[in-house]
Amino acid sequence: MTAPAAHAQTDIADMHEDIRGLTQRVNELSLRVEQLEHENETLRSKVAGLDGTKDFVTTPQLNSAVAELNASIHSAVADSRTEILDKVATQMENLAKQTNNALDSIAKPVVAQGSSATYTTTTPAPAKTEFSDNFPKEGISYTVAKGDSLGGIARKTGSKSADIISANKLTDPSKIQVGQVLFIPGGKEPHAP
Repeated sequence: MTAPAAHAQTDIADMHEDIRGLTQRVNELSLRVEQLEHENETLRSKVAGLDGTKDFVTTPQLNSAVAELNASIHSAVADSRTEILDKVATQMENLAKQTNNALDSIAKPVVAQGSSATYTTTTPAPAKTEFSDNFPKEGISYTVAKGDSLGGIARKTGSKSADIISANKLTDPSKIQVGQVLFIPGGKEPHAP
């Protein structure tokens, strides 16, 4: 996983944790409101036994205060969600840019030509194989048979693999083919089995 993707997952996990914390806080505040309502009811019953000239909070006032508290909590949660979503959107946009840049860096370059575009590829030049001219100039011709390998041909004919490779300019000696005719420097006709 790439570092930006891991960072985005961490931020999303943090967002979930923030939402869980806010939900817990709302629950705690709801419990506190219930406690206040209970205490208010207890005080009201005590005040009812007194002179009646004392000020106390009425149920409509308490409901209004609770409604204001709920509105401010919902506003705080909405603001927090918006802020978190903005952060996630920004991080996802940055991740998308990084992904596009990475893809662009490995994509084939495009060269515009008129109304169409052509793709050009840049392939590294194959490594040049150096062939020696230091091999016997006399030898035999040998036709590759099924099951032959360069080493086997060298042993059969009494030649050296390096000389056969240089004389025939074989860039990949493992790819000799049945029916291919090779010059075997310093070689002798193989004996029939």
